[in-house]
Amino acid sequence: METKTMVDIEREEELQAISKLRLLDDDLMRLVFDKNIEATELLLNIILQRNDLKVLEVVAQREYKNAMAGGRSITIDIYAIDRERKVYDIEIQRASEGADVHRARFHSSMIDTRMLKKRQKFKELHDSYVIFITEEDVIGVGLSLYHVERVFKETGAPFGDGSHIIYVNGSYKNDEDPVGKLMHDFRCTSSVDMFYSVLANQVRYFKETEGGKEIVCKTFEELADKRAKAREEARAKEDASRLLAMGKLTYEEIAKCTDLPVEEIKNLADLQLA
Repeated sequence: METKTMVDIEREEELQAISKLRLLDDDLMRLVFDKNIEATELLLNIILQRNDLKVLEVVAQREYKNAMAGGRSITIDIYAIDRERKVYDIEIQRASEGADVHRARFHSSMIDTRMLKKRQKFKELHDSYVIFITEEDVIGVGLSLYHVERVFKETGAPFGDGSHIIYVNGSYKNDEDPVGKLMHDFRCTSSVDMFYSVLANQVRYFKETEGGKEIVCKTFEELADKRAKAREEARAKEDASRLLAMGKLTYEEIAKCTDLPVEEIKNLADLQLA
């Protein structure tokens, strides 16, 4: 009987994990939609209930850094721009708490801060859409889509500032409805069960071909390394914060103990004083 090596076991585990992936898993979703204009146009036209939207650019994992020292940054799952220069932030949220309304507000504000250059007029700010595709019906009314728009409370008239937030119910089931078909495809583990060929072809490539599976495996490895580094950095910041609170070491000494830049130690000190 042939003995399996650790490499063989790890490979089998990776392939098993790949077989279970769905578009509701952001790892696969990012691969399928990254630089894929056709798939992104399909997605946005269905969600926005249009048939004429044309995408100019689509990128997975676009980072928006916060200019404020110590401020929180975001990494957008899928970032897209259409021919009218409207901006789309498409997020997959498996856990309901990840779709908190304050998160939608924060994403919208971060996008706005990067849209205008110096001396541009505010009226030049393009429309933005923050779209959360959630595994469960986080709003809880059983609808396929939930649109969030600002209105004048007294009259009900739209405020018209161009900021739009949409929640897509990933658990919605209706094979006669385009949104229902789309969410069916997002829940599928097999490409043969999917309605939309544009999505099925990409899912088939990443899950059923050797080249595609290698890309997914590499993505798993990169994400594992990234998450490990993030945990190490978080622990270093916690250690630095404790040393700062003790007040016995200089910034330079704390930086040496934690392997963090001196500037980062100063930022942490400023946060403690705020």
